[in-house]
Amino acid sequence: MVLSEGGRAVFKNITIAFDGSEYGSRALTYAKNLAERYDAALCIVYVFAQTSDLLGYEDFEILFSRRKSAGQAVLDNARKQLGKTGFDVQEELLEGPEAEAILNAAKNSSADLIVMGTRGHGSVKGFLLGSVSRKVLHYASCPVMVVR
Repeated sequence: MVLSEGGRAVFKNITIAFDGSEYGSRALTYAKNLAERYDAALCIVYVFAQTSDLLGYEDFEILFSRRKSAGQAVLDNARKQLGKTGFDVQEELLEGPEAEAILNAAKNSSADLIVMGTRGHGSVKGFLLGSVSRKVLHYASCPVMVVR
C-alpha cells in the first residue's frame, strides 16, 4: 500500500479470494471498484480442496482433474463477472488448505489488500466460511476487507 500526498491509502495490488458464491461475487465487485479507482492489479484466487485425501484411490488422477477443472470454471466465471477491465488481472488456481493458500497468494503477489466474502456455498462449501476469514484476518500482513 502506498500513501498518496493526502495521506490516504492507495492500493496497487489487490488479492480477491473468490469461490463463486453470492458473497464471493459481492467481494469481487468491491475488489473491481477498488482496482478501477486506484488502477491496481487484481489477483483472483480460487482454492480447491486438497487432493491428498484421495491418494491411493484408483481414480486419483480423474478426481484431481475434476477438482481442478471445477476450480478453473469458477475463475472463468469471475473473469466473466469482471467484464472488460482497464487494469491488470491475474488468476491463481491453488490447492488448499484455504486460508494458507490465500495468504501465500497475497504474499506472492505483493498484495496490499485482500478482499474476501464471509462464506461459501455449494461444491466449495467451507471455502470462505468464518473460520477461513478469521484466519486470514489474523495472519495477513496487509489489510483485509471482508464483504457480507
